Amino acid sequence: MRAMRIQDAMALVTGGSSGIGFETARQLAKRGAKVAICGRDRAKVDRAAKEIGAVAFEADVSMEDDVVGMVRGIIDRLGGYNVLINNAGFGIFKPLLETTVDDMRDVFATNVFGAMIVARESARYFVQQRRGNIVNVASTAGQRGFAGGTAYVASKFALSGMTECWRAELRKSDVRVMQINPSEVQTEFFSVAGRERPLSERKLRPLDIAQAILNMLEMEDRALVTETTVWATNPD
Repeated sequence: MRAMRIQDAMALVTGGSSGIGFETARQLAKRGAKVAICGRDRAKVDRAAKEIGAVAFEADVSMEDDVVGMVRGIIDRLGGYNVLINNAGFGIFKPLLETTVDDMRDVFATNVFGAMIVARESARYFVQQRRGNIVNVASTAGQRGFAGGTAYVASKFALSGMTECWRAELRKSDVRVMQINPSEVQTEFFSVAGRERPLSERKLRPLDIAQAILNMLEMEDRALVTETTVWATNPD
């Protein structure tokens, strides 16, 4: 078995125009990988792709037709495909008494159904070539719940469960399915969700998560890190 050389990666990073996705795509490209990123905001995805030298795809991962067309396009544009960073996601944070069914549907549409659709379409190609890597970006919220987290926490617990199912199914085809659980990372995620956090030198940054993902990918193919969790050592 051989190691996964980052310069041989042909990768899709969903939600790659900002935060953890952007930094992971940037580090992959910096190391010589061919990288595609996707997002729903065409202008934002184009700007990010131009900055890091990636291929941009405007796609909503919760829309099946978008994903099917995107994966076909990635294989064509990159000349192959062997790494999926399943990162797209967002959160709605409300107490149970204020959480609506629409809130749950909106979060699950991207964080659960979207992650499944992208993984399924990617796995079709990976199984056929008997080689591939899926890294699901979950969260420590998928390990332990907290007040106000009904929709988001449930979606990340669901992603963790799907990860285990996919690993059991795909490892026989030499496809590695891995999961990373970041704790609080300083990105625009919280401000978009209406939960602004003060910046701190002691809290995690997207680079910390990107480095962990690249380390997981670089392990020789005979082995895989099933799951890794990244916490700040001593946050404020």
